[in-house]
Amino acid sequence: MIEMRRIWPLACLIPAAAAYAILGLVKYARFRTGIYDLVIFDQAVRGYSRFGAPGSFVKDQWNQIGTAVTILGDHFSPILAVLAPLYWIYDGPQTLIVAQAVLFAVAAIPLWRLSRRRLGTPAAYLVAAAYLLSWPIAEAAAFHFHEYAFVPLLTAVLFERLDAGRRGAVIVSAAALLLVKEDLGFFVAGLGLALLFRPSWRLIGAAMVVLGPVAVWVTSQIIIPAFGGSSGRYWYYSGLGSHPGEVVTRFFTRPLDVLSVLTSPGVKVQTMLLLLALVLFVPLLSPYALPPTMLILERMLATDQPGWWGTSYHYNSAVVMALFCASIDAIDRFQQRRGTAEVSRWRLGLTWATACAVLSLGLVAAFPLRDVFDPAWYRSGAREDAAAAAVAVVPDGVLVEAANQVGPNLSARTKVVMWRPMPRRAPWIVADVASRQPIFKSVEEQRADVAELQARGYRLVMEREGYVVLHLQGGEAAGAGTRRRFGC
Repeated sequence: MIEMRRIWPLACLIPAAAAYAILGLVKYARFRTGIYDLVIFDQAVRGYSRFGAPGSFVKDQWNQIGTAVTILGDHFSPILAVLAPLYWIYDGPQTLIVAQAVLFAVAAIPLWRLSRRRLGTPAAYLVAAAYLLSWPIAEAAAFHFHEYAFVPLLTAVLFERLDAGRRGAVIVSAAALLLVKEDLGFFVAGLGLALLFRPSWRLIGAAMVVLGPVAVWVTSQIIIPAFGGSSGRYWYYSGLGSHPGEVVTRFFTRPLDVLSVLTSPGVKVQTMLLLLALVLFVPLLSPYALPPTMLILERMLATDQPGWWGTSYHYNSAVVMALFCASIDAIDRFQQRRGTAEVSRWRLGLTWATACAVLSLGLVAAFPLRDVFDPAWYRSGAREDAAAAAVAVVPDGVLVEAANQVGPNLSARTKVVMWRPMPRRAPWIVADVASRQPIFKSVEEQRADVAELQARGYRLVMEREGYVVLHLQGGEAAGAGTRRRFGC
């Protein structure tokens, strides 16, 4: 007979995975997702599944429309290849949405094991619940798909194995994190700094302190450019310097400038406080707060990318698990210093875990997970019906420029690129002249683009509720040379 203690964690994970999957799948079915980043990752993983390069038609579509460009020239995320076999079962963006939901949920298992070992069984369930209900995971699940989906699981395994003293597993987990995205080298370096406080782990810690930044440099300056990318593509720190050396120098010569950047605008402070409040600021008492701190600093020191500063999107999912693990370590350290009896030690852990679970539950109403419980959120309206009709008109296998919200629903059976003015245009275009689209400055500009395409010979195939489907007989069209070039 299977022990009940092994069944209960699964009983918690299944509803969580289902909720995350529903959150993403309903948004997909109701045309609420987007080409960035769901279509890009769908195209890339499809490439892996066919034993090819992880190519995306969206990347560099301005210069190479209709050609799949490897995403390894954008971000170093080879770990996506492990999802390729899932595409042999079902080939479509929905696979990524479900896979992400499962990855987020399964991460609670090693977290539960770590919590149970250090804080006791009752607290372990509450810690797992607090993580599963946490707003960073809800925001990430609502943001379609991203490679950060792997980070909570790998982080939880790393810390659980570290606590168990399994050096090999810790090294493998840290190495796997480096395959998720190039900036995870900062996380590994932060972990190395924390391990310097443990004599028996200092050698491994010192290696991580060195190899983490080296991995960031090699991937961003050598590997990504080797695949056609730019080494400075994501340099968003112009307010601090034009290259890393200037930023480091400014840290030591003008620290008040750095502090000003870190705390302005106020949304940065709000996000950092909300992250720490989720775990009652307890991680600040553990050296293991250093790994997530490195990733938080990477974002909050940016001066040119507001999307990194807030609570939206997927970014905070990369640090939330580490914050929980650091909190567990902090509570355990505090109790060991006091020499408290085991029962009393577990009482403090249970109190903290209960407070975290209650807080996460209370914040559900303020973040996307609330939508799962709203009947109105599932309903389809005239616009959604029109989008479905527009998608159905486009034949399989063609190159199509798509409005942002309909691109994912075409991605499984066509070559999707973003609808935008370009030197060359796709033979099929699904436009939206009722809602503002990326790249375009206004709805009026979108309507002007549709009118220009029709003047150049595109035939109107369908028009309904703001959706316009155009087709040019005979293939791609050259031209649009009079328009200014938009940055890719």
